[in-house]
Amino acid sequence: MADASSRSAPISVEDLDRARSLARALLNIEAVSLRPHDPFTWSSGRVAPIYCDNRRTLAHPRIRRVIAEGFADIIRDSTSGSLTIAGTATAGIPHAAWLAEQLEAPMAYVRSSAKEHGQGRRIEGTRLNADDAVIIVEDLVSTGASALGAVSAVQETGATVRAVLTIFTYQLDVATAAFRDAEVPCHALTDFHVLLETARRHRAFSEEDFSILKAWREDPTAWSDEHDGAG
Repeated sequence: MADASSRSAPISVEDLDRARSLARALLNIEAVSLRPHDPFTWSSGRVAPIYCDNRRTLAHPRIRRVIAEGFADIIRDSTSGSLTIAGTATAGIPHAAWLAEQLEAPMAYVRSSAKEHGQGRRIEGTRLNADDAVIIVEDLVSTGASALGAVSAVQETGATVRAVLTIFTYQLDVATAAFRDAEVPCHALTDFHVLLETARRHRAFSEEDFSILKAWREDPTAWSDEHDGAG
């Protein structure tokens, strides 16, 4: 098996059939919502015609199982040896737990910042050592900042991060560049382009709607500014 670090694509989807099936499921349970004419406001204050809340997958056992099995397949196809599975707090934690259970692997989770009390840890669960290999599990990649923050925290222990796994990626250029610069591969189960094609096939989704979403994807900041989002 090839080591995950040898992969050239910063963010990749390996199984197109699974990506399409999962995209449809995420749309059906409204884990991903599309509103081209009534944009969402993100936590940053910017507006966008798409919003992803993969916490909704927690209520759906079949979808949870598809996600865990998909992550496990990626790991088996791209890396070898013993691994520790580390989820990002908070949304990556349950998926990391289900994946670790599938692989019978140690599990940890990475806080956004170290605790200010007790032992002041940022990484909870398994104690990482310099010879450990780690897979980071995230529920969503937008800019990549959250996942790569977790990567940095793991690397500070001396452990190696083999890859980041995510359920969905917006495929923003800033994330692609960030993972490339960090030299850490990111594998997504499904992505923005697959989601749009799935919406066109299975929903009342016009060419105008499609064009709006593509325009946002090409320049999210400019699109937000044009639609009165916060700068």
